[in-house]
Amino acid sequence: MLKYIEEKIWLIIFYATFLVLLSLFFALTGAGASLIILFDFLLILIFLIYISLEYYYKKKKQREIIKIVDECEEKYLLPSILKKPHTLDAEAYYYALKTAGRAMNDKITEVTNLYNDYEDYIEGFVHEIKTPLSALSLYADNNNIEIKGEIKKIDNLLEQVLFYARSENTEKDYFVKEIFLADLVHSLLLEYKDYFLNKGIKLNVHNLEVNVYTDEKWLKFILGQLLQNALKYMNKDVKVIEIYAYNENNKVILCLKDNGKGIKDSELPRIFEKGFTGLDRKKEYSTGLGLYLCKKLCDRLNLNIKATSTYNEFTEFKIIFPKTKIFNRR
Repeated sequence: MLKYIEEKIWLIIFYATFLVLLSLFFALTGAGASLIILFDFLLILIFLIYISLEYYYKKKKQREIIKIVDECEEKYLLPSILKKPHTLDAEAYYYALKTAGRAMNDKITEVTNLYNDYEDYIEGFVHEIKTPLSALSLYADNNNIEIKGEIKKIDNLLEQVLFYARSENTEKDYFVKEIFLADLVHSLLLEYKDYFLNKGIKLNVHNLEVNVYTDEKWLKFILGQLLQNALKYMNKDVKVIEIYAYNENNKVILCLKDNGKGIKDSELPRIFEKGFTGLDRKKEYSTGLGLYLCKKLCDRLNLNIKATSTYNEFTEFKIIFPKTKIFNRR
């Protein structure tokens, strides 16, 4: 109400001045004091009724607009949804809003096209470069296992780049179906068999005879990132990676645990942040993107991911699948 009074302050001053002058005029013409008071009272009453009705109408319109804005999911459509006002100042603001909306839509279209071009380029680049990498990997099979390991690292980084480029548009690239976890995990582990043998890593894989509903390609990528993270920081003489699953509260929980360096308590809440590598981890070993992508893609796939760790003892990641055939897209 105070804002409305401030808005009408000049009208109130004008009306009060007019009332005083009119009262003086009537007094000079010989009208009685009681008649002047009665006339002033009627004019003030009419003015208060007008002000109150206008305030009620404007307040109602304000609530309607706020409700429309709050309920609208696509805010950029507001200029098309809101009714055109009839007052001069409101028309100017409405024009400014529509102009800004059109400019924003044009900018969004431009940025979207640039992003799509970038995504297409990245996908084409990754697919093209994988061909010579595959040839190098076949050559390394017969010559140098260390070279093959480095080629695998390059391949993993290329996969990370590809999935990072696609991470904003997962809905175009995923297909949810029933997946047998044992098959998917064993397929992933086969890709790292040479590394496991070369580094003497022991695998403890069990209780994976369970089905879940998600996208196979995206889940395999997420598990691959978690596995690579475990392999980077294994510092024990006896290196062990354990992968298993269990049911709990109508959910399937897939676990990947290693006995490596672990994560400090102060760093654990931040491990899924983009670019976070920790204070004591050599930056050449970490990009800070792997776990960030895991969290982002799990959110997109309606999965939950959690991490527990004790520094210098172990790190365990858990991916939690809802036990349902119904997949909720975000």
